[in-house]
Amino acid sequence: MQVDVVTLSAGSKQGTVDLDETIFGLEPRKDILHRMVTYQLAKRQQGTHKTKERGEVAGSTKKFVRQKGSGGARHGNRKAPQFVGGGKAHGPRVRSHAISLPKKVRRLAMKHALSAKASASEIIVIDDAGMSEVKTKLLLGYFSNLGLSNALVVDSQVDENFKKSAQNIPNVDVLPVAGANVYDILRRDKLVLTKSAIEGLEARLK
Repeated sequence: MQVDVVTLSAGSKQGTVDLDETIFGLEPRKDILHRMVTYQLAKRQQGTHKTKERGEVAGSTKKFVRQKGSGGARHGNRKAPQFVGGGKAHGPRVRSHAISLPKKVRRLAMKHALSAKASASEIIVIDDAGMSEVKTKLLLGYFSNLGLSNALVVDSQVDENFKKSAQNIPNVDVLPVAGANVYDILRRDKLVLTKSAIEGLEARLK
């Protein structure tokens, strides 16, 4: 599969690059992509939510009403969930929300995400993603030439000036090859890859 390579500054064609069919040419499977996105979002949850239960609420454990003869229900102490100030019944506890997913499935999901972008013609290949200075306005002009407003830029080694120039642009993410993931690829309209990023992804996924 051949894709045109363009320059970042002018958007002019600088040749072509071959994309590996085993990585960029698969028929995307929604079930695998869904499993991977669920895995990623579950793993990133902090799980630090916590409420006090009956045994953790401060208060007396004294039985506050006699067992029989009061005309009301039988109660122990006022830390029971049905009383104001009592503990929460079955409240959230600190825990990990992460689910397991085999490494082979995760690698396959990455291939399907790249293939989904390729089949939808949403991959743009640039020769280099480097800038001589930190200039957001200049980078916005470059993106305008390429027709980009919502994109993920992946490079083998992220240029610091490029990263700082892009960090205040809404709906634009910049990631190294090692940080490229299914969720961030799918959440952006366009996937911008440098030639070195393609080599890195193919080496990572083969």
